Amino acid sequence: MRIPLSWLREYAPVPQEATAEQVLETMVSIGFEEEEVHRPTDEISGPVVVGQVLSREPEEHSNGKTINWCQVRVVPEGQEQTLTGKGIDPSGVQGIVCGAHNFEVGDKVVVTLPGAVLPGDFRITPRKTYGHTSAGMIASVRELGIGDDHDGILVLSRIGLDPELGTDALDLLGLYDEAAEINVTPDRGYGFSIRGVAREYCHAVNEPFHDFVLDAAERAPEATDDGGHPVELADQAPINGVSGCDRFVTRVVKGIDPSRPTPTWMASRLRLAGIRSLSLPVDISNYVMLEFGQPLHFYDRAKVDGAIVVRRAQAGESLTTLDDKQRTLDTEDLLITDASGPIGIAGVMGGASTEVGAETTDVLVEAARFDPITIARSARRHRLPSEASKRFERSVDPEIQAAAAQRAVELLVELAGGTAEPGAGDVRVERPRTEVVRLPADYVSERVGVDYTPERVEQLLTRIGCTVHRAAATGSTGNDDAAAWLVTPPSWRADLIAPEDLAEEVARLDGYDKIPSRLPIAPPGRGLTRRQIGRKRVLTSLAAAGLTEVLSYPFAAEEENTLWGTPSAEQAIAGVQLHNPISEAKGRLRVSVLPGLLDTLRRNHARGFRDLALFEAGLVFLPGEQLGSAHVPPGAVKLEQSVLDEINAGIPDQPLRVGIVLAGNDAAAAPGVSARAFDWQDALDDALLVGQALGVRLTVAQGKHQAFHPGRTAELTTPDGQHVGWAGELHPQVVQQLNLPERTCAAELDLDVVLAAQAEGVQAQSLSVQTAATQDVALLVDAELPAAALVDTLTEGAGDLLEEVRVFDVYEGDRIESGKKSVALAMRFRAPDRTLTADEASASRQAAVDLTAQRHGAVLRG
Repeated sequence: MRIPLSWLREYAPVPQEATAEQVLETMVSIGFEEEEVHRPTDEISGPVVVGQVLSREPEEHSNGKTINWCQVRVVPEGQEQTLTGKGIDPSGVQGIVCGAHNFEVGDKVVVTLPGAVLPGDFRITPRKTYGHTSAGMIASVRELGIGDDHDGILVLSRIGLDPELGTDALDLLGLYDEAAEINVTPDRGYGFSIRGVAREYCHAVNEPFHDFVLDAAERAPEATDDGGHPVELADQAPINGVSGCDRFVTRVVKGIDPSRPTPTWMASRLRLAGIRSLSLPVDISNYVMLEFGQPLHFYDRAKVDGAIVVRRAQAGESLTTLDDKQRTLDTEDLLITDASGPIGIAGVMGGASTEVGAETTDVLVEAARFDPITIARSARRHRLPSEASKRFERSVDPEIQAAAAQRAVELLVELAGGTAEPGAGDVRVERPRTEVVRLPADYVSERVGVDYTPERVEQLLTRIGCTVHRAAATGSTGNDDAAAWLVTPPSWRADLIAPEDLAEEVARLDGYDKIPSRLPIAPPGRGLTRRQIGRKRVLTSLAAAGLTEVLSYPFAAEEENTLWGTPSAEQAIAGVQLHNPISEAKGRLRVSVLPGLLDTLRRNHARGFRDLALFEAGLVFLPGEQLGSAHVPPGAVKLEQSVLDEINAGIPDQPLRVGIVLAGNDAAAAPGVSARAFDWQDALDDALLVGQALGVRLTVAQGKHQAFHPGRTAELTTPDGQHVGWAGELHPQVVQQLNLPERTCAAELDLDVVLAAQAEGVQAQSLSVQTAATQDVALLVDAELPAAALVDTLTEGAGDLLEEVRVFDVYEGDRIESGKKSVALAMRFRAPDRTLTADEASASRQAAVDLTAQRHGAVLRG
């Protein structure tokens, strides 16, 4: 919220000499966050004065352009110029070349004299152009930084001004004013108004606040049946048990002149507040909104067909809004309608059919209060954030509609020459009463840590507008005689609903600097859970192995989910469709972490990083039989358990996955070292490392996955046979289609499954001092038999003396019959209490070989 200081001074005791920085310092002391200072004179300075055109001589030049050679008086006739400097004529008459043609001799204009600086560091100096020395410039609103119009210069009489020559134009146009911008949090919507800010400033400086809204309310006429305009509140789809519109005030002003210029004081304040001046009626509407915090809407009454009806949209309805866009309406949208149909989206934007224009003479003023949830959803649905919706969705004071309408009517009468019709329309729906908050006497002091007296608590709560009564209550100390307060928040503070809110207000107004600083004592805890420890161990192990952790967005295209989600295309998972994706190309939630990882790899590879080893741990989203719920929960409502169960049933399963991608070389080439490219075995080793970090021995078998190379893919399972994931080299066609580096490798594991398989505790084995005995064995088996199955059988058959068995060679060739392969394995034996003899190791080896022959038909090769 930008706060022009001249505006704030009307309603709060801000010293004339106070700067925007000082105002911000005051607002920060009561809990507002400072943003920026807006000061026009930071960009414009020097002699900028009012001048009068004495002569204008058009001259056509060889480039086809016609310019005007002008003589402009910048001091009253008969007075000498008091300004001095290069290019400033002591007579007070400046020769100026001007390319605009929208002025006449005798017009009063804004003249920037030599030495002036305009926005954009545009410095005015005498310069020779078109055969003349131009000693200054006749300025347009764009050149002065106060508007976008650059079609012609600013003629002061056309904006209702007739100042004396030589008057400081910066002062005349309000450019010496400045604005302090504060950040208003969503729960303090009252801060989006001069009224709210002025009240808070008075709190900060301990001065009384006179509510000017009450004055306007007293001047407002009584509502009558025939006053204002006929209105019907027909919302048949209340949200949160509250009608979409609970108050609708109407007033009528006849005979306005919409062509009248907006007064300079109003235009400059709107500009400093961040709102562009458009036309007098629109500016009045915006001015009252900023001043009171109540958005208004003006209709051309002649274009309103019959009574206004406030209702929800019907299926298939559409509306052309003020931005000339045709919008398809949702049945949840709250509309302003007449006999012709929709004429506005309530609280968001009006319709073009009833817009106030240059031909408007009679204005229908609307000051209504709409449900915050309804307005917020419509604004987001139609992507129409506005100053009005920003205020409505943070809740507008339900008691100021008549006062805001009165203020608008008075300005239309005073500035636009209109005549107010007697009486007003005021249609209401009974609203839930403001909840009374019970505040125990010791509650605030206990929560804040400051010993506030009861008188101080009452004083501060009363200052913000609360009604405070004492009542008997039981204090937290168990004293039945302890006092409590029954606090009724003011109408403009919809955020005060609990004792915590009231305690915060007391602390805020008394001063945060009075709260003592004490370091809290951390309570004893159990530390990280087993799951958290396991996850941390996995990520640390992968990082220690040389991989780099990255984070990617959890969004994917449908084609990516189809490719990576399942081993075959027939089992494709489309994934959860996003209603409002940040990118149409990534319109679904991911079912695999690999698409985002591969995007990161491809992006880094394109930027010159050739050797890449990346990993990511993140959630994926797997929809079940039910996706979503027909119930859209409103805000601040406790739902029934059955509704919660249905909503929870529609939430997709979200397992934790870890993905790994490799491309380039494991080690760069160096003197005496050859570069070694990553291959499928590296991806498999990294995947096995995940299990090793958790003490889970993953089983490896030949696998098949549509995105992986058909002969270089491993499927990993837990010891009890649960599927964990895949590892290997990506399919060449996938690599080509995705523009990935050649022979990119990857792995993806379900970390939840591995975490669930980890043992309750891992017993560390002592290091043996006994000598190991190593024997090799070569077995001839079927080519389809996985080497891992052979390792498992040898381990089982060898018994306790076997310490390790590993495959060191696999051979398939001419010397072996078709359909067979030779698997060579190294077996290491060791006893914990003695040195093994060769016979003991051989016996254990033979038992293992016999079991492989029995189970797999293995034949020992000589």
